[in-house]
Amino acid sequence: MTEPLAPLESVAWLCVRDGRLLAVRTQGRDVFYLPGGKLEPGESGPQALARELAEELGVRADPRELTPAFVIEDEAHGQGGRPLRMTCFTGPATGELRPAREIAELDWFLASDQDARRGAPALRQVLARLAANGTVAG
Repeated sequence: MTEPLAPLESVAWLCVRDGRLLAVRTQGRDVFYLPGGKLEPGESGPQALARELAEELGVRADPRELTPAFVIEDEAHGQGGRPLRMTCFTGPATGELRPAREIAELDWFLASDQDARRGAPALRQVLARLAANGTVAG
C-alpha cells in the first residue's frame, strides 16, 4: 500500500487593491498563483512569506505585521495529487511590485469566471472566499 503524500505546506499573501487580488505566474506555468511559497527549515509562516515577497516581488514586509487570514486546503497544482495546506496572510509591504526570480508575470484578478479560470485551484478558492465577503469584486 502506498503511503499518502504529506501536504505541501505553503504561505500566501493576500494583496487586494481596488477590489482586485494580486496573482503571479511562474516561468513555465500557464496558470496563476498567489504570491508566496514554501517554508524553509526553521522559518515561521510570516518569516517565510516576507522572504518570498522580497525574493520574488522585490517588496519588503515585516513578519511582525503579517497576520494569518485563513487556511486553504486543496490539491497542489502540478504536484501529482499532493495535498496543499496554504496559510494566507494579510499585511503591508513597501516597494514597487516587480516580477523577479521565477515570477514571469503579475496580474490583478477579479472573482469573475474569466479570471478564476486562469488560476490554480487554491487561487480559485481564495477568489470565491474574498468575493463572498466583498473584498474582491466579481
